[in-house]
Amino acid sequence: LPLFWIIAFVLAIGVLVALVWPLLRQRRVDAPGDEAAATAVFRDHKRQLDAEVAAGTLSAADRDVAESELVARFGSELAGLPNAVPADIGVASERSRWIAAIVLVALVPASAALLYAFLGNPSAVNAPPAAAARAEPGLTDSQIVAMVDRLAEKMKANPEDGKGWVLLGRSYLKMGRYDDSVAAFAEAVKHLPESAGLLADQAEAIAMAQDQRLTGRPEALLKRALVLDPDYPKALAMSAAAAAERGDFNSAIALWKRLKAGVPPNSEQSQQIDQVLADLEQARKDAPKNAIAAAPSKPSAAPLAPTAAPAKSETPTSGAGIGVEGRVTVDPKLAAKIAPGDALFIYARDPEGSRMPLAVLRGTAAELPKVFTLTDAMAMAPGMTISRAKKVVVEARVSKSGNATPQSGDLRGTSASVAPGANGVRIVIDQVVP
Repeated sequence: LPLFWIIAFVLAIGVLVALVWPLLRQRRVDAPGDEAAATAVFRDHKRQLDAEVAAGTLSAADRDVAESELVARFGSELAGLPNAVPADIGVASERSRWIAAIVLVALVPASAALLYAFLGNPSAVNAPPAAAARAEPGLTDSQIVAMVDRLAEKMKANPEDGKGWVLLGRSYLKMGRYDDSVAAFAEAVKHLPESAGLLADQAEAIAMAQDQRLTGRPEALLKRALVLDPDYPKALAMSAAAAAERGDFNSAIALWKRLKAGVPPNSEQSQQIDQVLADLEQARKDAPKNAIAAAPSKPSAAPLAPTAAPAKSETPTSGAGIGVEGRVTVDPKLAAKIAPGDALFIYARDPEGSRMPLAVLRGTAAELPKVFTLTDAMAMAPGMTISRAKKVVVEARVSKSGNATPQSGDLRGTSASVAPGANGVRIVIDQVVP
């Protein structure tokens, strides 16, 4: 039996004992004990009267008068005894107590069962803990979208609320609506004082909107953020990534070391930064070779830089860590449903953890079939990276709306569960989101 029912049974027994025991414990006290004592006293008095008559100290007439008084007193004492009740009344009282006890034994458990059936949750008793946890649904994608849309409507009615614009900008950023996020942060900076956090968030939104490139305006915003707060972690990490993107590995290493100085020694964050620093040190060693290979025939005053990368680089040059590589194709049956301008999302997630992506790559359907690389540098949140997961699943989705949240009619495909560092992962887009 489940522990719940055992405890309920024990409690029911305890309640019944507390109610029934006082009833059964009450015994009818019969009168014979008190009556015998009164009779013995009467006999003593009568013997004493007879002895006085025999001794000549009391006449027979006086003895008769005394006996009459003694008999009358004895009768009144018997009439006043508290337990001197008729036998049938005592039997009836005993029977009533037993009937009351039987009724309580039958009524209390039945009443408790009926009340629990109407007011409790009987099905939850038999549900295993995991099922009970799953029975508490979280917010669905559609509910999240509805909440964000309501916030957007609220901001139209109250455009002076700078904090509301920040919340809306961050929400759009998590949803992959990068252009909307940029617009929201642009409104936020109009109504809030400049801060390192706000500038870093704005820089992130702009970088994501321009295909994850930090050079240009995002890097300029990050420099302003570090002027306001030289040790702001997000600004330091993003500035280091921007420096590595430009091939300035010395600056990137210096910025990561500044960030490491602010985290607890031997912590998980510190170990992650050490891994990034090791990757950057290796990239710095390889930089002269790459620069020589890419050098023009005439000397240039420009600083050496690594081999030029395409505008939409799929493999970041810094902080990559352990990644996943593979290829996305489309089932021929669904090819007619895809337009070249549709948005393409490729992301990795932990199949046993949160559905928040560990790395995200955005492109267009015109690139299909597409060879991809997802790395720690593409993480959406600090600490949630591919290298930290035991297994990852890679999903690809084609969206006509361009929304990072799955919509009905989107096309998608999913890989098998693979370990971080896997190569040759195959994804076939062969499903339609209902």
